[in-house]
Amino acid sequence: MPAKKANEPLSYESALAELERIVQQMEDGSLPLEASLDLFERGMTLARLCRERLTAAEQRIETILQSADGDFVIAPFAPAADDADDE
Repeated sequence: MPAKKANEPLSYESALAELERIVQQMEDGSLPLEASLDLFERGMTLARLCRERLTAAEQRIETILQSADGDFVIAPFAPAADDADDE
């Protein structure tokens, strides 16, 4: 697989994986304050990017679901039982 160029945007999956690594590092609690702040800032950037990608995907799906007469056929999202958060 070719390496990503510095200016090439991260995919959703890459951003999410990096965000998960950051969370694990911060939960460890062994980082100095400045490093934690830097990771937090990077994590917020990645979280924003993931949210933007998900919003764009949702809009794309709505466009695809648009029927020929211009009406949208939108069904509410219902996560699978194993995807739902334990409350």
